[in-house]
Amino acid sequence: MSIHHHLNEATLMAYAAGTLPESMNLVIATHLSQCPVCRKKVGEMEEMGAGSLENDPGLAMRSDALDQIMTLLDADEKPKAFHAANDHSTASASVPLPLRRFVPDGLEKVSWRNMAPGIKCYTLPGVNARKGSVRLMKLAPGVAIPEHGHNGTELTLVLRGSFSDEVGRFKTGDIADLDDDIDHQPIADSDQECICLIATEYPLRFKTMVPKIMQYFVGM
Repeated sequence: MSIHHHLNEATLMAYAAGTLPESMNLVIATHLSQCPVCRKKVGEMEEMGAGSLENDPGLAMRSDALDQIMTLLDADEKPKAFHAANDHSTASASVPLPLRRFVPDGLEKVSWRNMAPGIKCYTLPGVNARKGSVRLMKLAPGVAIPEHGHNGTELTLVLRGSFSDEVGRFKTGDIADLDDDIDHQPIADSDQECICLIATEYPLRFKTMVPKIMQYFVGM
């Protein structure tokens, strides 16, 4: 697999530091399972972080430190870790390893929900996306998602097919790491359906009324 679009270094640093929501962690781990370039960068960042901790003289612990740690461990919103190892297995080959628990029978048997002509989606259950969302989206050939902007970060990982937008062309394994400065209109640009894994930090900003109504009923 030849990957041309990678994660931003700031995103990789936040992933290595464990500060991102579960939804973003899942998309990043799924990309890392396919991308040796980003996986190497995360490893280097984790080594740098470990080195910094070793050289830190440390601070005195508060008397209630243990109680605070136990409270965090019992909290409902602990970010889940997702396995990002290089995936060489053949079972459910169409689905990268970190995503497999959510679609164990492959992309062909996902319970897709119709959003608009040529656009289907599937919201992943049990993943904390905070105020955003995490879902699979399928576009029929030649179909475009309505033009939109972002209220924060949007990560889009191509699992099958390809799409083009104002940023470039994204094929299988590529990831679009976009912020609120980008407005775009992705379109499936081959004769194959385009299936993506998408996580957003906040709801999207659509520019016309029909997509806004669609967003109200299905969430995006």
